[in-house]
Amino acid sequence: MKQVKYLLFAFLPVFLLLPVDAQNKRASKAYTTFDAGEYYIAVDQFKEAYQRTTDKKEKLHMAFYIAECYRKMDNAPQAALWYGKVIAKDYENPLSVLYYADALRKNQNYEEAKAQYQRYKELVPDDPRGSDGILSCDFALQWIDQPTGYQVEEMKFINSKNNDYSPFYSRSDYQELYFTSSRDETTGNAEHGGTGQQFADVFFSSMDKKGKWSTPLPLPETVNTEAEEGTPVFSPDYNTMYFTRCNVSKRKALGCEIFSATRDGDKWVDVQSLGLADDSTVIAHPALSPDELTLYFVSDMPGSIKSSEGINSKDIWMATRASANAKWGSPVNLGSPVNSPGDELFPYVHADGTLYFSSNGHIGMGGLDIYKAVKSESGQWQVDNMKYPINSAADDFGIIFEKERESGYFSSSRKGKTGDDIYSFLLPPLKFSIVGVVKNEKTEEIIPEAIIKSIGSDGITLDTKTGRDGIFRFTLKPGTDYVFIAEKPGFLKGKERESTKGISQSTEFKTEIFLASIETPIEVENIFFDLDKADLRPESMVSLDKLVETLNDNPNIVIELGSHTDSRASDAYNVDLSRRRAQSVVNYLIEKGISRDRLVPKGYGESQPKTVDKQDNAAYSFLPLGTVLSENFINGLSDEDRQEMAHFLNRRTEFKVLRTDYSGK
Repeated sequence: MKQVKYLLFAFLPVFLLLPVDAQNKRASKAYTTFDAGEYYIAVDQFKEAYQRTTDKKEKLHMAFYIAECYRKMDNAPQAALWYGKVIAKDYENPLSVLYYADALRKNQNYEEAKAQYQRYKELVPDDPRGSDGILSCDFALQWIDQPTGYQVEEMKFINSKNNDYSPFYSRSDYQELYFTSSRDETTGNAEHGGTGQQFADVFFSSMDKKGKWSTPLPLPETVNTEAEEGTPVFSPDYNTMYFTRCNVSKRKALGCEIFSATRDGDKWVDVQSLGLADDSTVIAHPALSPDELTLYFVSDMPGSIKSSEGINSKDIWMATRASANAKWGSPVNLGSPVNSPGDELFPYVHADGTLYFSSNGHIGMGGLDIYKAVKSESGQWQVDNMKYPINSAADDFGIIFEKERESGYFSSSRKGKTGDDIYSFLLPPLKFSIVGVVKNEKTEEIIPEAIIKSIGSDGITLDTKTGRDGIFRFTLKPGTDYVFIAEKPGFLKGKERESTKGISQSTEFKTEIFLASIETPIEVENIFFDLDKADLRPESMVSLDKLVETLNDNPNIVIELGSHTDSRASDAYNVDLSRRRAQSVVNYLIEKGISRDRLVPKGYGESQPKTVDKQDNAAYSFLPLGTVLSENFINGLSDEDRQEMAHFLNRRTEFKVLRTDYSGK
């Protein structure tokens, strides 16, 4: 895992169940090494003691601590292996189940991890990490199944066999990167007891005109020392650099500080601590706001949120100043929802003010996930997971962006044994289009040579014509609502809607627009009246509102509203009832703003029984296509239910176009 992060965790007190009978020297030495954060060394010491110990209880304790070493070394496969051994023997510390679940999740074994989180939830119901783990597994599977549009690629020319992470642009053309690395060329020869690698330093690499990155080189010893340096960030003019330096000695923590340095040609001078806290406190991972007046950083100083074990977690803090030359004020904890009982690390501030950070305390895919935090007008942070493929089951952190586009770099341990590497990412411009076909509403036949108009919420209107196949195409813009209107002589206009708002992936939409012929009556579906009454029932309003929309879309037509009844009353009664019902429909349309002189009510009674069309036949297969639902036909049906269905079809409201030259004058 991250070298600087190792230093942040190396010297935390251990609140786990320590064995009381670890009397042999090998075991005692291993526990001491573990407490000092030198997990790379401690794991071998524990393994040696484990092999030589015959006491079963002591052996089980050691197996747990071997798993702990692998967990803190970010070796999820080995951690899962040893935690599995521990819980198989019912180890007394329930954290072994939680950490086993975490390791399985980091191995992308989400189903088994979910089962172990459920087990931990039953063991420790008050700890939210059980429920959060279950949710994390569910969301991870969903995000992998529905990835965002980011394209991710490993930076092979920069990465080494050791840890490489936390890149940052050091020039405005984005052609030079500073980053943290523990490769062999670091200053000093000391080996990090937590990783077995060199103490990290700050390196840089430049891209040539052919797009090839140069061999990374370390910064001079004004910045890099035998201590641990990393996480460089720059002021907007790239003349000031901020970075982390962690000083260590054998078995003792000396804290981490944030330093600044000033560019002088190719050199970095005036290297000095910002003095945000005393030199025994962890202050790390600087991030600078675009106006240079706010500095975000990571610390577990007093005031940090307590972890579930009761110790201070790593939180994101901030300090402000009145001007670029003023001193930084007192640190302030960002609080929730940014910070959690887990660890929040590696903050970054986009040019637009958006805060990005990594955390293992929020719902996520595995280890550290990258999150995006936007502050609302009320000052509240809205935190969202960046999802897959920016995030993975492994640790993902240290993201940066170009100013004008969704492109940049981040760090990840997703390759496994090679440790942390740097990856590039790019969100290609979203491409949207729509392909549609125009059909006859009744027959579903293709309608060629129809005029299609595209009206966008951006104010742009385009038109095209369908070919012989009735198909049309348009290119669409992101974040735009569209209405597509189709028209052809002899038909009413038809329309469909589509929107690219909120769509995060390039999409080709498909649609159908149906046009109604004005040569035959058009049924207005779902118009209902109470028995023997002409008052419209409330459920009829939806269909009538659609008719209002049709009349507004076709302002040149005059229509006849025809109401039809079944045959179960006298002719005179049915004509009068249907006339009153037709008038009720007309009255409703007038109330909705349709001109009275565009509407002609007509009561047909039972005189025009319905002819079964394709849609009727699909819904009622016992009615042959083209059959006239006369009184004699209905009476000849086999049972009362079928007769009632046929009567229902006859009770209908239709409109037909009388004129297409209405002008409103």
